[in-house]
Amino acid sequence: MGSSGINAEYMGSSGINAEYMGSSGINAEYMGFYEECLRKYGSVNVWRYCTEIFDYLALSAIVGDEVFCVHGGLSPSINTLDQIRLLDRKQEVPHDGAMCDLMWSDPEEIEGWGLSPRGAGYLYGSSVVKQFCETNGLTKIVRAHQLVMEGYKHMFDNTVVTVWSAPNYCYRCGNVAAIQELDEHLQSKFKVFNAAAEMVRGMPQKKPPPDYFL
Repeated sequence: MGSSGINAEYMGSSGINAEYMGSSGINAEYMGFYEECLRKYGSVNVWRYCTEIFDYLALSAIVGDEVFCVHGGLSPSINTLDQIRLLDRKQEVPHDGAMCDLMWSDPEEIEGWGLSPRGAGYLYGSSVVKQFCETNGLTKIVRAHQLVMEGYKHMFDNTVVTVWSAPNYCYRCGNVAAIQELDEHLQSKFKVFNAAAEMVRGMPQKKPPPDYFL
């Protein structure tokens, strides 16, 4: 089962931020994680333990003091990194507020902020990104949350990059996926890869998730 969380490698280390698999309602109803755990282990306990751990995953990360990694994007309620550090992480992602915005917001070719058609989070333009980066001494925002057929996509003069790490999303999109690597000088390269052959991984018999996640 694919995931679109931030997967990054920096100087031999790797990590993952919170993403929509971390929402028990979403991963149970749409993503098939509940059914997969039940099928493999014969109990829902594994799913329950995993979702509890998901509530402890970091909302964001800073690489080399310059690269901000987050699942979705920015929030009109968050101007500084210290404000993110003050959020009460030990909870499921709420339906609104700063934590929700960090998870669900998307970059868009607009000025300032806009309402998101997803019904959660916001759309944010290049001016918002520029202000956030200047305020916090950042050079780039690395995020996921939107399907990118080529695996990754740059926006706003390379100040934002979307990295999508789930190949052939939902077993039907035909996209490739990517992982971003950063060296000690914060120079990046991307590992682009395809989905494993169906005969190797198998395919679950489940209706595809709604287009909300695409």
